[in-house]
Amino acid sequence: MARMPWTTARRTSAAVAAALTPFLLTLFAAAPAQAHGAPTDPVSRVFACSPDGGSSGTDACRAAVAANGSPFTAWDNLRVANVNGRDRQTIPDGKLCSGGLPAYRGLDLARADWPATRLSPGAALTMKYVSTIPHTGTFRMYLTEPGYDPSKPLKWSDLPERPFAEVKDPALTDGAYRIRMTLPKDRSGRQVLFTIWQNSSTPDTYYSCSDVVFPAAEDKSGGGAAPAPSPTRSRAAEKKPATSPALSTPAASPTPAPSLARSAGAVAPDSTPVAADADGDSGPSAPVLAGGAAAVLVLTGGAALALRLRRR
Repeated sequence: MARMPWTTARRTSAAVAAALTPFLLTLFAAAPAQAHGAPTDPVSRVFACSPDGGSSGTDACRAAVAANGSPFTAWDNLRVANVNGRDRQTIPDGKLCSGGLPAYRGLDLARADWPATRLSPGAALTMKYVSTIPHTGTFRMYLTEPGYDPSKPLKWSDLPERPFAEVKDPALTDGAYRIRMTLPKDRSGRQVLFTIWQNSSTPDTYYSCSDVVFPAAEDKSGGGAAPAPSPTRSRAAEKKPATSPALSTPAASPTPAPSLARSAGAVAPDSTPVAADADGDSGPSAPVLAGGAAAVLVLTGGAALALRLRRR
């Protein structure tokens, strides 16, 4: 078979590339933003109850999945577009933990047995917020007001008007943002740490609820502080957190550590299941970019066609 002259082959390749360019641009334009993430320490409800979180067998998580109608496989995709800081106007009362998204409605169940993390009032905390793709944006952290009742749906009135901590554009290290903050000093018992991540490089805002437990308030009658159990340490599985009848406590250091439930001071008795964070070295796998695989196939096919034409 006669070979096509080099100039003809080059013109053919250029024609193929020109024909494919609009199609490829359409594919990339259609690809959604991949700014996914959620807190894993203190563990969020969506991660704790996901197949990766290790607490899916607890009563609260089973109830959440049943209410949801499906498991929380996409635990890093709880996002609402075009909120632009109008959180209280956009997300309805009673639906803060789901962001008002039907696909996550099980997270809004009013229960006092969600997997939780032990914290100490007034202590320094480093939140681990796992993200698969780095994006700029601002994290705002709220803690439910004293007297919060976990048996009732979470409402905006349960949260202060202003966040107790706000961090802009933290660095992404080993697949996670590590956000330092100082907790309020006047909290006790079971509370919710509500986190808003408003992206500035995408139109998305992420919402998450992390259930936490503080030591019981001091007995004003003179009986002293409520008794606290001895710290419980529960080892996680090699790649996934294990289920245990204890609470977890996040590490104060931003350095990734094995999944161990650590003590952060005296705590009130609580029978909540373990909410161990993810293995700092394993992390979630990055999502496949929509349209990326198709674009690769098209490019490969175009190159092969040009090569065949050139060899004629």
